[in-house]
Amino acid sequence: MKNAVKLLTAGSAIAMVMTASAFAADIYEPPVVETPVYEVPESLPASVSGWYIRGDVGYSWSEYRGAIYGTPGGTNRLYGEVDESFFLGGGVGYQINSYLRTDLTLDYDFESDFNGYTRGTCGAAGGGACVSTDISSFSALTVMANAYIDLGTYAGFTPYVGAGIGGAHVKWNNLSNTACDATNAANCDPTVIHDGEAEWRFAYALMAGFSYDISHKLAVDLGYRYKKIEGGGQFGFASGTGPGYDYGFEQHQIRAGLRYKFGGTSYQEPVPVYQPEPAVYK
Repeated sequence: MKNAVKLLTAGSAIAMVMTASAFAADIYEPPVVETPVYEVPESLPASVSGWYIRGDVGYSWSEYRGAIYGTPGGTNRLYGEVDESFFLGGGVGYQINSYLRTDLTLDYDFESDFNGYTRGTCGAAGGGACVSTDISSFSALTVMANAYIDLGTYAGFTPYVGAGIGGAHVKWNNLSNTACDATNAANCDPTVIHDGEAEWRFAYALMAGFSYDISHKLAVDLGYRYKKIEGGGQFGFASGTGPGYDYGFEQHQIRAGLRYKFGGTSYQEPVPVYQPEPAVYK
């Protein structure tokens, strides 16, 4: 009898353990859903950006190439130099592809002082040798069509080279001419005022520099430009001398500016990275 009770008790315990295990296996464990991990999107410049506008400011060093003017005895030379000056510019352009762009620019060179001199004869020295002092100033408005080749982008910087062709409206102010005895600076002829000339001239330019994209719409541009302005009228006829024609200018310019791009940009879309759901066993 005692053995029977022991067997019954042991069997009941085994049955209860098996029932509890089966019940535990039937409990549903919800899957763990991992939040997708997104890669940070990277803004890439479009291969073709389309239209843009630009604004520039810079500093010019101009080399005056001299002038020739008429005298009662033939012609004479005027020598001199011009001071440095600031300039402002703007324009509109188009990015044709990743390597080629063009724009049309308008630049204004603020007034630059001119100081010159001539050697010849004058009445103050009784027809002897004289040296004159010539003072004036000029400004220029330049319209130019330009083309640039972008040489690739390296760590965000895009170097470029370019060339332009167009015209410059050079405006000379009146020229003040005072001729004095070469051996006695106090013995001078009366000062003569020549009217300044203003006209359009042929101009061309060569450029080099680099740009850097501040954003997908805005780029900063730093560069150097060599600009050549052909010769033209400098001053008119007065007191038996003139008119005078200068041989033009060579300008070396350092410029900085901004370009705002209207075209769209292409983006590298974020790729969601999902973690695999854990397997659920029953």
